[in-house]
Amino acid sequence: MTTTDELLIGLVSISDRASQGVYEDQGIPALRDWFARALTTPWRMETRLIPDEQAVIEGALVELVDKVGCHLVLTTGGTGPAPRDVTPEATLAVADRVMPGFGEQMRQISLNFVPTAILSRQVGVIRGRALILNLPGQPKSIRETLEGLRDSDGQTTVPGIFAAVPYCLDLIGGPYVETDEAVIKAFRPKSAIRAK
Repeated sequence: MTTTDELLIGLVSISDRASQGVYEDQGIPALRDWFARALTTPWRMETRLIPDEQAVIEGALVELVDKVGCHLVLTTGGTGPAPRDVTPEATLAVADRVMPGFGEQMRQISLNFVPTAILSRQVGVIRGRALILNLPGQPKSIRETLEGLRDSDGQTTVPGIFAAVPYCLDLIGGPYVETDEAVIKAFRPKSAIRAK
């Protein structure tokens, strides 16, 4: 287990071809780079690159939460309607509680770019004291989903999902996470904000 003030993030890229070395995974590097820019509090990560196999995905999620002690687990890939896309099923199978707002907001963001966003089946769940979120697979879509959308003046027009993640982690017993507001402003009620 980690110290209480360090966020431990599990990053799971789910792809048959990337896990076989057919092409280079882009999901984990994109997430690593985003967190390096977005977080101002201590964090570290554990990564997994695995195939689209439900039992393997379930096993990786359980291991990262129950054994490694991750507070936040993000998956990329495997959320479409194709028969091999089983990430949501695996995520729901290991969940204690479903957090439907995360999937709804991810689809809302993506619909600003492509009408096929309605085919995405991303889910958010809680297992124990960890939050598990299914993200898209492409680096640009990952960033947009986490950060949200801004207008030409840099003002947020559609909030990204990560704005709600730090407070969710507070509520389920995770570490207090702070962000660089130039990347993503974490939202907390005034009563939940700690003095610096």
